[in-house]
Formats: sequence, C-alpha cells, structure tokens
Amino acid sequence: MRAGITMLMFLALPGTAFGADDPGAEFHMARLVYSSNQGQRAWRPWWAIDYPEAEFHLTRGLSRLTNLDVADDSRHLRLTDNEIFDYPWLFAQQPGRWLLQAEEVARLSEYIARGGFLVVDDFHGQFDWQVMSKALGRAFPDWPIVRLPEDHELMSVLYDLDQSTQIPGRRHLYRADNGEIKAQLYGPAEWHGIYDGSGRLVVAINFNMDMGDAWEHADDPIYPVPMTSLAYRFAVNYVIYAMTH
Repeated sequence: MRAGITMLMFLALPGTAFGADDPGAEFHMARLVYSSNQGQRAWRPWWAIDYPEAEFHLTRGLSRLTNLDVADDSRHLRLTDNEIFDYPWLFAQQPGRWLLQAEEVARLSEYIARGGFLVVDDFHGQFDWQVMSKALGRAFPDWPIVRLPEDHELMSVLYDLDQSTQIPGRRHLYRADNGEIKAQLYGPAEWHGIYDGSGRLVVAINFNMDMGDAWEHADDPIYPVPMTSLAYRFAVNYVIYAMTH
C-alpha cells in the first residue's frame, strides 16, 4: 500500500499535493521547493527527500496527538509562489543543497515578516551549515542564528523535550556487534533558531539531525522507536508554538 502511495503522490507538481487542499482543515503544512546545483538523490529532488512518507506519518501523528484538524498532506511551494503566504508553517529539508536566488531570499524575509514560521531540517557538517547560514543571513541580516537554550518555551510548550537525544537519518544507523542499533553522525545534535526584532522565534534549525527520516521511517522496525517518538513530539511543539506566537 505504501509503495502505491509513493508512486501516486509523486505525480504531484510543485504547488500541489494530494489531500492538502482541505479548506476546512485547521493546519496545513507547506514544504519548500527550491533549486539546487547538486542534482538530486535517486528519483527524489533534494527538497522532497523524505516525501511522501514523512508527511503520511506526520500529519496522522499530529491528528492523533493534538486536537488540530490537520490536512493529510503538504503543499509544495516555491518562495516566489503567492500562495506561500496562506501557509504559516514551512518545512525545508536539505538546506545544505539549496540555491536561493535574490528574489527567493527577499520573499523568505517577507514570509517571516508576515507571520510565517520556518523549520529547517536534515543537514550535517560544516559545509551544509555554511550554505544554510549564508542564505538565512541574506534573508535576515539583522537577526543572528543562535543556539536555543534548553529552557526555551519551544522545548516545553506541550511536551518537555530533551536536547541531548540526537535524531538520526536512517542512513546513519548501523547494527553493533551486540545487535544494538546505533547511529554514526557528523557531530552532536544542535538546536538553533532565529528571533525577529520583537523576540519571537521565527526559524527553528535542526543541525546534525534528520527529523524527516524519523517521521518517514515511523513504521520501519530498524528505526529506533524512541527517536521517532521524540521527532513527533518536536513536530507537535513546533506547530503549537508557531500557531500561538
């Protein structure tokens, strides 16, 4: 069944997604579409690396764990699409591979200024960090990227979250000699963010982590259940924080 979902949903073009247009839904997720100078991985472009499985599990998790009425898929939008302002929660994967043009940078700044919230996920190592931070620095020259303290409201707005647990990609897992599933990543998990001029957190940055994979592999027996559970809780906190601030 999931293979059928994958092949069917990938027929959707940027700007569309099956099941995402429910006008009565209280929460709609948007996934950022961007150009890259690094091609794509297998048959998925970098911006859609965990789609559609990540959304398939995440939207149903949000429906199960909250009282939100959640549209059952994401919209796929470029920053230059006017519709992006209708979606105040934007998810961007693999920002170490994005190539944002001047118009896109300006629109990202406008999107945040008009109340949007951006979650940046699935990038690792210093090269990826430099690509990501350079683009966000162009969009928000007066707002630095900072480490999020463990007592930030985002970490306890609903669930009390533990920053010491790293959420790895499926590709980072291996089975140790004792049979235990372990992760080997580029470095420790780091939670960063950007605040606007009024002190509102407007960008959440998951560095050396891959929440999208944790959602995508929620039904994979190899992927550790505690890491998927934590990724769900972070998503819930991100959504609630964004919708209440």
